[in-house]
Amino acid sequence: MRDAAPQTIYLKDYTPTPYNVAHVALDFTLHPTATRVQSRITFTRVRAEDLVLNGEDLILKSLRVDGAEVPHELSETHLTIPAAHLSDAFTLEVEVEISPQTNTALEGLYMSGGMYCTQCEAEGFRKITYMYDRPDVMAPYEVTIHADTPVQLSNGNPTAPGCWTDPHPKPTYLFALVAGDLVATTDHFTTMEGREVTLNVYVRPGDEDKTDYAMDALKRSMKWEEDVYGRPYDLDVFNIVAVDDFNMGAMENKGLNIFNSKYVLASPETATDTDYAMIEGIVAHEYFHNWTGNRITCRDWFQLCLKEGLTVYRDQQFSADMRSAPVQRIKDVLQLRARQFREDAGPLAHPVRPEAFVEINNFYTATVYEKGAEVIGMLRTLVGPAAYDAALTLYFDRHDGQACTIEDWIQVFEDSTGRDLSQFKRWYAQAGTPHLTVTDDFKNGEYTLHLKQKTKPSAGQPDKAPQVIPIAMGLIGADGAEVLPTQVVEMSEAELTLRYELDAKPIPSLLRGFSAPVILETEQSEADRLVLLAHDTDPFNRWEASTLLAKSNLMANLTAGSAPATAWLDALTKVITDDTLDPAFRALVLALPSEDNLANACDAAGIVPDPTAIHSARKAVHLAIAQHMGEALPALIAATATPGPYSPAANDAAKRSLRAQLLRLQTRLDGGTMARAAYDAATNMTDQLAAFGCLLSAGDTTVAAAFEAQWRTDRLVMDKWFAMSVAEADPDDAVAVATALTQHADFDWKNPNRFRSVIAGMTAMNPAGFHHPSGAGYRFLADWLLKLDALNPQTTARMSTAFETWRRYDVDRQALIQEQLARIATHPGLSRDTAEMVGRMRDA
Repeated sequence: MRDAAPQTIYLKDYTPTPYNVAHVALDFTLHPTATRVQSRITFTRVRAEDLVLNGEDLILKSLRVDGAEVPHELSETHLTIPAAHLSDAFTLEVEVEISPQTNTALEGLYMSGGMYCTQCEAEGFRKITYMYDRPDVMAPYEVTIHADTPVQLSNGNPTAPGCWTDPHPKPTYLFALVAGDLVATTDHFTTMEGREVTLNVYVRPGDEDKTDYAMDALKRSMKWEEDVYGRPYDLDVFNIVAVDDFNMGAMENKGLNIFNSKYVLASPETATDTDYAMIEGIVAHEYFHNWTGNRITCRDWFQLCLKEGLTVYRDQQFSADMRSAPVQRIKDVLQLRARQFREDAGPLAHPVRPEAFVEINNFYTATVYEKGAEVIGMLRTLVGPAAYDAALTLYFDRHDGQACTIEDWIQVFEDSTGRDLSQFKRWYAQAGTPHLTVTDDFKNGEYTLHLKQKTKPSAGQPDKAPQVIPIAMGLIGADGAEVLPTQVVEMSEAELTLRYELDAKPIPSLLRGFSAPVILETEQSEADRLVLLAHDTDPFNRWEASTLLAKSNLMANLTAGSAPATAWLDALTKVITDDTLDPAFRALVLALPSEDNLANACDAAGIVPDPTAIHSARKAVHLAIAQHMGEALPALIAATATPGPYSPAANDAAKRSLRAQLLRLQTRLDGGTMARAAYDAATNMTDQLAAFGCLLSAGDTTVAAAFEAQWRTDRLVMDKWFAMSVAEADPDDAVAVATALTQHADFDWKNPNRFRSVIAGMTAMNPAGFHHPSGAGYRFLADWLLKLDALNPQTTARMSTAFETWRRYDVDRQALIQEQLARIATHPGLSRDTAEMVGRMRDA
């Protein structure tokens, strides 16, 4: 394991390597504990300096430069060859031995259920052989694999059994190797250039009947990429491999995408509509990286958002085209607010392009991904769709085959549009979420909107300059008629005043489509929000009005015990019963803000959030909605039926999402009678899991055992069972339930999916249980983080962020969390990954 002693790396210190790499040849002789890796790397000199290569957990067997042994120095992390022994062009031949079977960190070459696989992003290649392990060093690769496995895969095109050639220069993080007993679902795609591409989805024997949707999503992604961005695929084969043990969702390795199994395998009986949508989106995301990440990569890891933010934006565009665009936008914003706004508001806040890091794995964050995508979306809004398309074409033409920076990206837009985007770059440099405060006035036929922007101080950035904020807005009359259609106002100063000549005071509909990732603060009345809910022509703002109404009623119940307002309940019922609206949109309107969202609202209002009280208030308001809708619920549930065979198509999935919300309400009234009938009648996992959750929440004592008995042999469905069992537990019992599940025979804590299903099932899905006043939830999490850290620092560090909001709670909870953070921070041998995250949280 790497030493936990922090060594901060700064963007300002970037220096190109003194040697370029012209070609890489790798020869693997695979063995679980004694894999031999022979590398033959051709270098050319740029500057006369020592050759210093990265390498960790390697046993060096031999080393030669142009066939001769040379003096060298080894440390735990580097190989150094003095410059005096190197010529202007030379070939380094190295043989090392590694142990994939004992590589529990799941970085580099490791084993998953007898299968050899790799994960090299961000810095895993250094655990395979000695090399410059950084994204700006790109070279073509030739790979030979010797193994007694039926399948051996690597990047590029196959040239012989076990032999692969990738003609496209790539950095080390995109290297991939897979070998094992695998079976493939095979199809083909003809590109716009006429290239015939063989497509394979490799899985373990027995899983091949669950690959059709992933294959379909891949083909649709390839077609969409050509139609929308004009980018064809560039190899003869494209392979996807499903792996059970994987720290992330998937990896875009050139021509060989490696996926967490949960984002490949799907059948109607075992996967939910959400699973299908995730598979579609992640397959697209990794495929789109072929151009935005692989063909054009990032110069250094500070530029991570260059590939990730752009590719997230592109996969969001794809999902919007495949499904309901308004619903997709709402879901994207829900995720942004839940993950990135929380990050921006706490001790882990950082710019979209950070200036420094200790462990790069800790910067695969919502800020880099989700906020990075929002920055791309704002840029497209500001320049317009046509100019955006022209700029992207220039970007691909100018930088194909290069490792680039944010400056390169911005320069393309400036050159293409003639705009000065120097102020816009602040979105990449400043941490925190801007607050946009809006007041209005109407006098003598003139309507005035006054806007102010301000971003709160964050670590290392006490003063924030105004940012460019595109504000898509319209005006709605009191009668619901649209007075001003959507226009985009560009705000670049700290304050902006807008004036309109009108006959009557309108209701502003601001940030339509959520045109900028800001927190909007207005003094809008409940009556105005009811008008927007009923009449706004922008679907996002119609949903937003509903969310704000729900939040105000929840806060009233929380702070004063008030019953929900009848006007809101009537308006909500009207939307839910409106058959002209997309069922998926109605489901989102019906969903109450999360408990974490309400904790944020309390914090923003200067109220110390009480997780137990928030949980109770949410249950009370949910019951009130159920009682108000009352007798209408059974008929509404019946109307959402999807007769015929299951289809993951958007229309059917929309109906099932509304059905699940309505069934939750009905369960509040009948104690689970209808949910039990739905569970017994379910023919697909979406309906079964929805009913299962309802029954658990109603206290059904038999359904958990029945579900487990039915699905005990399906590892991905059992992940759902573990997670749901914790999420639906009574907060007073949550830690006991989670503890019991960790003692279950099928709880494999070394598998990231299973670990997350239980631990995140409590910390993220049962916040009242996690924040129980006893502090038992905090001790439970710390115990498991310390256990996992020795094996898998990357997953441990990411899971530790459950503690990041500790400062918003009462002094007793703060003390309990601080105690656990101190316990983790002082643990002997703590990984660098976890040490950095815990240190940042403690220093807040």
